[in-house]
Amino acid sequence: MKRRTFLKGTVASSALVVAAGAGLLKSGQVLAAGRNAAAFDAKDVAAASKAAFGSDGTASKDIKIKAPLQAENGAVVPVKIETSLADVKSIAIMVAKNPTPLATTVDFSGASVGYYSTRVKMGKTSDIVVYVNSGGKILKAHATVKVTVGGCGG
Repeated sequence: MKRRTFLKGTVASSALVVAAGAGLLKSGQVLAAGRNAAAFDAKDVAAASKAAFGSDGTASKDIKIKAPLQAENGAVVPVKIETSLADVKSIAIMVAKNPTPLATTVDFSGASVGYYSTRVKMGKTSDIVVYVNSGGKILKAHATVKVTVGGCGG
């Protein structure tokens, strides 16, 4: 390691520690948007969607879900959401058989493309239900993902 790189890193780290100790830096929780506790604490998809959007939504073929048919590891199931709908305000992903179904929600601002990619945790084989708030309407689509241990199909 070069001496100059080491000194830069040490000085930067020291400055952050001093700023945090003086109360100049706030935790990420304080800076994050408000948490919708009712939606995240709901025990079924219908209750979570009503808490998040005020509606259970209507089915739409304009929402495309790309997820594996069979996931080898339920801890990291990749999910991609695409929609051609205009004026997308938010997208939420729910896993029906998880103890708390709402996995994630993302809000868009301005002229956004209706695309979202993430990984969700699934305890067992379940439906993934996606909600899209577009143009004042709540639309949904679903896909089933089979979760196996080690890809054995069990």
